[in-house]
Amino acid sequence: MNEPVAKGNELKVALAQIAPVWLNKGKTIEKIKSSIIEAGKSDCELIVFGEALLPGYPFWVSITNGCEFDSSYQKKLFAHYANNSVQIENGDLDELCSLAKEYKIAVYLGIIERPRNRGGHSLYCSLVYIDANGSIKSVHRKLQPTYEERLVWSPGDGNGLQTHNLKKFTVGGLNCWENWMPLSRTALYGLGENLHIAVWPGSDYNTRDITRFIARESRSFVISVSGLMRKSDITSDIPGFERIIENAPEVMGNGGSCIAAPSGEWILEPVVDKEGLIIQTIDFDRVLEERQNFDPVGHYSRPDITKLSVNRERQAIVDFDDF
Repeated sequence: MNEPVAKGNELKVALAQIAPVWLNKGKTIEKIKSSIIEAGKSDCELIVFGEALLPGYPFWVSITNGCEFDSSYQKKLFAHYANNSVQIENGDLDELCSLAKEYKIAVYLGIIERPRNRGGHSLYCSLVYIDANGSIKSVHRKLQPTYEERLVWSPGDGNGLQTHNLKKFTVGGLNCWENWMPLSRTALYGLGENLHIAVWPGSDYNTRDITRFIARESRSFVISVSGLMRKSDITSDIPGFERIIENAPEVMGNGGSCIAAPSGEWILEPVVDKEGLIIQTIDFDRVLEERQNFDPVGHYSRPDITKLSVNRERQAIVDFDDF
């Protein structure tokens, strides 16, 4: 039986803890579509997918000597990854936008983006927000790829540091270790964020501490959504399959999706090793209750002493006067 439809102050959310069809854009899109339809039929108003889910996190880098310079093996894998990346300008997300509109559900989705405005060859770890009318409202390119990610992903810009109105909530999101960056969090707090989305490739090691910390710091709801990745998800059509499968552990991403309340207490403790939708309802009034004694950008801030400056210009190497 479905949970009841959320009331005016409430938001019914779906955490899509799923594995990609690894490094396969088309088949992963089909899996994402199924999750959106399932959530829509359950009257969910927001669905969140993990970091880089479409078409998958570059787990091969750390287990196949990804730092080897000018390696033909790494080049072929990068080319395969790029060929399965998302070009929003080409309509790669159009079907997902149509489903969002059909089911009146907002979507946060982690993608690997290959944007034209940066030449169309470099890759970015991006978090896309699609509203319930099916419109893409922001594309946040991860500001700083983490460690081995820098071998395949490029650094993003501040353009995607945006929030969106969703019923009574103001929702914003960051990718993985960006959630540890205090100034990036502050930028979203300053925009009125009270529902923070944190997306991860898949590990309760990451989500267990930071989810509650951000909630306590911001007095906001925090939804962390992770993907799954198992050795069995590696298919033989991937270039260099044999080397990857030889070195891969049985589990590379165990999930860990969870929700913390504005008090910092768990609403949903990290869920591990389980694939599927996790559905919860959250109540906006809990935000107001916790802001009574602490508001990091309101009554408990001192902008006359400390203030953050944010550049949200979309970066490109060339500006053409006739565009």
